[in-house]
Amino acid sequence: MALRTPPLGAAHEDRGAKTTEFGGWEMPVEFDSIRTEHESVREGVGKFDVSHMGEIVVSGPDADELMNRLTSNDVRTVDAGTAQYAAITDADGVILDDTMLYRLPESHSDEFLFVPNAGNDVAMEERWESHRDEWDLDATVENRTEEYAMIAVQGPDSADLVAEATGDDALAELPNFAATDATIAGSEGLLARTGYTGEDGFEVIFPSADAEAVWEAFDCQPCGLGARDTLRMEAGLLLAGQDFDSEENPRNPYEAGISFAVDTDTEFVGRDALAAVEESGPDERLVGFELDERAVPRHGYDIQNGDGETIGTVTSGTMAPTLGVPIGLGYVPADHADPGTEIGIVVRGEAKDAHITALPFYER
Repeated sequence: MALRTPPLGAAHEDRGAKTTEFGGWEMPVEFDSIRTEHESVREGVGKFDVSHMGEIVVSGPDADELMNRLTSNDVRTVDAGTAQYAAITDADGVILDDTMLYRLPESHSDEFLFVPNAGNDVAMEERWESHRDEWDLDATVENRTEEYAMIAVQGPDSADLVAEATGDDALAELPNFAATDATIAGSEGLLARTGYTGEDGFEVIFPSADAEAVWEAFDCQPCGLGARDTLRMEAGLLLAGQDFDSEENPRNPYEAGISFAVDTDTEFVGRDALAAVEESGPDERLVGFELDERAVPRHGYDIQNGDGETIGTVTSGTMAPTLGVPIGLGYVPADHADPGTEIGIVVRGEAKDAHITALPFYER
C-alpha cells in the first residue's frame, strides 16, 4: 500500500529531510540531526510537521453525548476554545488510542475536533459513526485529515515566534490548553497552546492548501520525528503503538500512568472495567528508568529484578540528549514500581544496572 504523503512533503524533500514510514505516512525523521533539532526545542524554538495526526470533527445536537461516551474524560467540563486530553478505550478498559480533543471556539459551526494518532483516523471515524448509530444519536462525524495540515511550534521562544507570525502579541498570552482562531500567512486556522515535547509550545491546524505558506511563516529550525521522540521520552509522554498497543501490548490508563485522563463519574465505553481497576489498583505500572551503565535501552528489551528474573519489557528508550544519560519506559509489577528500585535492562544479552526514577525525566 502506498504511503500517505503530508501536504508539506515537497517542502521537506527540497530541504533535504530524511524520511521514514510512520503510521502509514512518509514523514521527515530528521532535517539536520536529531541532537541539533532536540536542542533547538529545549533552548529556543523548533517546528514540526505533524500532519500525520488525524483530525475528526463532531457536531450536532448530540455531539456532547457522543464525545463523552467515547472518551475517558468529561467533555462537559471543556469550555469553547479549550482542549482536553483523554483516552479512547474498549469495553475492557484497554486503550485503543489517546487523543487531544478541542471544543472549538464559538465562531465554528462544528462543535468538537479530536486528534487521533497517526494511522488511526479512519478507525476512529468508523468507531464514532458505528456507536452514534447504535445509540441513535444525532451527530455528524467527519474525517478531515486530508483537508488539514498540522504544525507544532515548540520551545521556550515559541510564544514570541507565534506573535511574530500572527502579528498579534495577544496570542503569545494564550493559556495552556486554550485554542483560538488565528490568521497566519493570510490563512485562517486554529491555534492551540498544546504540544508533545515537554516545553512551552503551540500547535496550528490550517487548510492543506496553505501548508507551505504557514510553515514558512515560522522562521526556525525544522525538526523531524527523531527529535520529537527524544523530546517526548524525556517528558515521559506516551507513544501510541509503542508504549501501548491494543493488540500487541494492551494496557489500561491506570497501567499506562494516565489515570488523570479518566473520570469514572461519566458513562463511557470501558468505564465499569476502569472503575474496578481504580478501586483495586493495577497489577503493573509504566515506569521510567535510568541506566547506571553505558548502554542504550531499546523497545523490546527485557527488564529484570535484582535476582535476574524477567519482570517486564522496555517500551521506549534512548540516550537522553538533554540529560546525557540513557533513559527508558517500561511496564513492571506494581511492587517494583517505586523510584529507586534497582533493576536490570538486558542489552544484547547482558544485564545492565538501572534504577526506577520518577517521571518526567525532564521538566521545564
